[in-house]
Amino acid sequence: MTRHEPPRSERPATLATARKPFNLLRWFSVISLAIIGLVALGLGAVSTRFVIQESVARDALLTAQFIQSIASTEVRHTTIPNVRTLGELLDPRHDADFPDVEPGARAKARHEFLDHIEHLPDVLLASVYAPDRTVIWSTNPALIGTHIDEDDDLEHAFRYKIPVSASYHNVDNARMEQKFLTPPDFLFIENYIPLFNADGDSVAAMVEIYKEPKDLINRMERGLVLIWTSTAVGGALIYFGLFWIVRRAATLLVEQQQQLITNETFVALGEMSSAVAHSLRNPLATIRSSAELALEFDGGAAHKNITDIINQVDRMSKWVRELLQSLRPLNDDPEPVNLVACVHDSLLAFEQQIERAQAHVIFSPAFTPMVLSQHVQVTQILNSLLANALEAMSRGGTLTLTLEPEGAQAVSLTLTDTGKGMSAEQRSMAFRPFFTTKQGGLGVGLVLVKRIMERFGGQVQLHSVEGEGTRVSLSFPLATT
Repeated sequence: MTRHEPPRSERPATLATARKPFNLLRWFSVISLAIIGLVALGLGAVSTRFVIQESVARDALLTAQFIQSIASTEVRHTTIPNVRTLGELLDPRHDADFPDVEPGARAKARHEFLDHIEHLPDVLLASVYAPDRTVIWSTNPALIGTHIDEDDDLEHAFRYKIPVSASYHNVDNARMEQKFLTPPDFLFIENYIPLFNADGDSVAAMVEIYKEPKDLINRMERGLVLIWTSTAVGGALIYFGLFWIVRRAATLLVEQQQQLITNETFVALGEMSSAVAHSLRNPLATIRSSAELALEFDGGAAHKNITDIINQVDRMSKWVRELLQSLRPLNDDPEPVNLVACVHDSLLAFEQQIERAQAHVIFSPAFTPMVLSQHVQVTQILNSLLANALEAMSRGGTLTLTLEPEGAQAVSLTLTDTGKGMSAEQRSMAFRPFFTTKQGGLGVGLVLVKRIMERFGGQVQLHSVEGEGTRVSLSFPLATT
């Protein structure tokens, strides 16, 4: 049976291409923003609801206590028998039901009570309902005698006999009982305050108060602004604080991952290169000895070839030494090093190469700093950079070394040459192991420079323009005195 493979475009992606690295910062920024936003909105909404309900309930309670206090006070002042309550005497349709109450006292108590209600502060509309839901008095005379059939709030207040019930609304022109003589500017608070009979087991009258307490509303608005501002600022501070921590952690993780990859690469290369280098040493020594011996006995046409063999063996031996040196573990114990003295020593060691390259060296330090590193390692760094600069200026040029402070904790040594420079691609590959632009080079010089500088808390930066030259900046931490 013939197998038909799917088209290349339909084949499943390999694991390497399908699996993308987990972006901790991106996922955290999105998920944490959503969670903190939802929590902040929830807290703001709960706080807003609490402030409004508590403010309205407190205002309603004070209003109810005031009205009920007026009702009991008016009964006492007019010498109405204590077996009666003012709620029982408010409905004029039932005046004949209380022959023991003097009509004048009843009328006076009723008038005083209703006058107090009418002149309450912030009142938009006040009405009194009989148990049959008929308006027996109102500040809007057009409502007197009206029977209210469909009012859930009114029914709830009569049925459950709550000492006071309050709610806040916007104006609803469709509701008959909301016929305000002075319409509210924003919203209003609706209070239902029951007045019980003498036995206290039933509601004799229900006082309905529509209020627009502007001072209370203004205080509530300021409170809500404060709540939402605090919620937004608090949420933002939490988010950006956590974001900074996670961003820092993500950066450290990336750096540690890169360092781990670099270390693993060096370990693998070290094991392989050490084995190869040690294996090459003896054969190279044997080849060189044989070539030198042949050179003593042959002075004819083969003399040049034998000399080339010796030179190539020496070059390979140099590669082996550089390779082993670059893969050797570095000692982590820093020591104060005289940077200017190291520069002078390296320049003195390269004096012949400088003359051969016809290069002009400029180095005039204004101070002599002591840096944290190791003398041998600093010399190795300078030797590698000087060799690169002189090779780039094979036809002459200027090598400038400048020493400048970097704040109070570091100093910068910059080497600038006027050589052939590097392309953008070469600059991006400059610090990778075994990358080189020099014929016969091994490509471990700059790698070793970077390792040494970072190992002792320093930094190295490279800037190069093709055809103009290269600038390498070394930042050393200063040794404390």
